[in-house]
Amino acid sequence: MSDHGAPLPSLILLVRHGATEWSLNGRHTGRTDLPMTEVGEQQSRASGTVLRDLLAGADPLVFTSPLERARNTARLAMPDHEATVVDALAEYDYGRYEGLTSTEILEQDPEWNLFTTGCPGGESPQQVVARCDSFIAKLERTAGGRAVVAFTHGHLGRILTVRLLGLGVEAAAGLWNETASVGVINLHRGRFVLVGWNIRL
Repeated sequence: MSDHGAPLPSLILLVRHGATEWSLNGRHTGRTDLPMTEVGEQQSRASGTVLRDLLAGADPLVFTSPLERARNTARLAMPDHEATVVDALAEYDYGRYEGLTSTEILEQDPEWNLFTTGCPGGESPQQVVARCDSFIAKLERTAGGRAVVAFTHGHLGRILTVRLLGLGVEAAAGLWNETASVGVINLHRGRFVLVGWNIRL
């Protein structure tokens, strides 16, 4: 959050992408650029209805992760808006844990916690926080007083949410977001507050 009085967005909607084969199977999907399934495409279109209701006629700035599953979710959910690709919104780089389920990872490392230890050969929590904070700074520069929609990923979206709320990365462990769900963050008395989470039709 800005310390220098920069105007903040009035509303931020964070959308997780629609389902892929790996998300349906619980496999960690970081930088593997999988397409959505037909179910994921249906979910993405449905999220558009949720977004229209939440935006209530506002003309938002729209951003997306560079990965195909997020870009296509944006295209299907908001076909009348062009989404700006922002590399900082890409999913956590899971390194050697890419494609594994949590059960498989914990068999290798029983002490593993994504939000405190990160991933060997991938990103640390601090690196992901830095990406999220860079996106928040971008919003402070470009989206003052505007509604924002950001299409992103499961873990990245959770970490971005807690950073918007001014919380440490470990707090993201207390959130869960289904595919094509929407999180709602409002500006209230000069700070961001979470007013809706995991919203789907």
